[in-house]
Amino acid sequence: MERTFGIVKPDAVAAGNAGKILESIEANGFKIVGLKRILMSKKVAQQFYVEHKERPFYEDLTSFMSSGPCIVMALEKENAIKSWRDLMGATNPAAAAEGTLRKKFGESIDNNAVHGSDAQETAVRELSFFFSGTELN
Repeated sequence: MERTFGIVKPDAVAAGNAGKILESIEANGFKIVGLKRILMSKKVAQQFYVEHKERPFYEDLTSFMSSGPCIVMALEKENAIKSWRDLMGATNPAAAAEGTLRKKFGESIDNNAVHGSDAQETAVRELSFFFSGTELN
């Protein structure tokens, strides 16, 4: 089994789509092994997205991610990272495949409903950023 990290972003929570997204995650064979509803501070968002610090979208991204509640998740499944990326769909909802979460619930390339780790190393870092070892069993 593999674990990955996901976020239901503030736009999807505000739109009332968190429950539908969680239902879809479970319907696609994921086990939710960690789940928290949080309000990221700007400082926490900046620390989490530090690898994007030099990119032009960093300020908007960290402001958006700290703009309202989101749900952070630890997901488990065979090939979880790839499976979660496939379920999320393309970053731009307009280009995402039918049936993906971003196609169903994303509004724009910036407000695209969900986040997911892109590699094993990223998943380990992101999971440990939001979850302590005792929270995931």
